[in-house]
Amino acid sequence: MARQARLDAPGTPHHGMVRGSERTAIVRAAADRRACLARLAAQAEQGAWTVSAGALLPHHAHRLVRTGTRSLGRAMRSLLTGDTGTVNRYHHRGGPLFQNRSKSIGVEEEPHRREVVPDLH
Repeated sequence: MARQARLDAPGTPHHGMVRGSERTAIVRAAADRRACLARLAAQAEQGAWTVSAGALLPHHAHRLVRTGTRSLGRAMRSLLTGDTGTVNRYHHRGGPLFQNRSKSIGVEEEPHRREVVPDLH
């Protein structure tokens, strides 16, 4: 069965989530964390999205982003492909780093925003 298309429009806020393949660690060292965050920041500087908040945990990641010049799917694919390549090279491993494609939920209502990022309000 084909996947449903992501609901996305420029300027739409999203809560994006991704989990490590087989629930394994996606961040294994401080260098992994720095590289992943630098890639996220670089995409924001290029206008792909605006990042409001995020959490990069050992086995999964959450991001609250507002789409910009790229579609959410394209920006996430680029981010996660880069993360996979960096982590695989650094740790001499191969194969997928992430389980499935990233998930996202449109965040339009204020109560959901407060639930995702309670300290921003």
